[in-house]
Amino acid sequence: MLHDSPALQALAWSTATIAAYLLAKRIHQRFALALTSPLLLAPVLLFSLGAVTGVQYLEYFRATHWLGLLLGPAMVSFAVPIYERRAIVAQHWVALVAGVGVGSMLAVVTAWLLSSALGVTGPLRLSILARSVSTPFAVAVSRDIGGVPELTALFVILTGLIGASIGRLLLRWLPLRSGIARGALFGMGAHSVGVASASRLGSEEGAIAGLVMIFAGLSNVVLAPLLLYAMR
Repeated sequence: MLHDSPALQALAWSTATIAAYLLAKRIHQRFALALTSPLLLAPVLLFSLGAVTGVQYLEYFRATHWLGLLLGPAMVSFAVPIYERRAIVAQHWVALVAGVGVGSMLAVVTAWLLSSALGVTGPLRLSILARSVSTPFAVAVSRDIGGVPELTALFVILTGLIGASIGRLLLRWLPLRSGIARGALFGMGAHSVGVASASRLGSEEGAIAGLVMIFAGLSNVVLAPLLLYAMR
């Protein structure tokens, strides 16, 4: 009966998706590990449920596509923290612009070179190019340059989890005492997951990480298509 009713499918899988995220969030609050991150655990829970019920990904996507549409308003909402922290932006705009510009270019170029070295071509390589920014920006860039947005979203999750873990190790080795430098490290290297990690270090680190993540996303929306055109 569920397979025959698109409305019931939409209700069931939308509810399951939200419930899986809330459950994963609760688990992560109890066991704060990289492997229990809601970005990783919620998809695993949903995949397991799909495997048990025999629901294919396309069926799931059709039932929950409205959730993906919320990425548009989410992207627009990123203007709010920029406005709220405009004093920080005005004070450190040179360092923020320079750091984000260099970081964004390196992220795109290294993704392209590593993909080429490993023999990854076509839409898969294009999907990897946008993996260093938060999901709303990454999905938009991936769609514009001919990638697969769903794959890009997966690469974004992996980049965030790995980047946050490496970032914590780097703080032990690098002499970064400034809250701006520490926050920028996480915001540029691990986007939304990095913002959460930076916020645990302090309010300044969290604020800077959030700003860098937003600026990186905006710059990649412009930079990735231009670099792709140049590389072709």
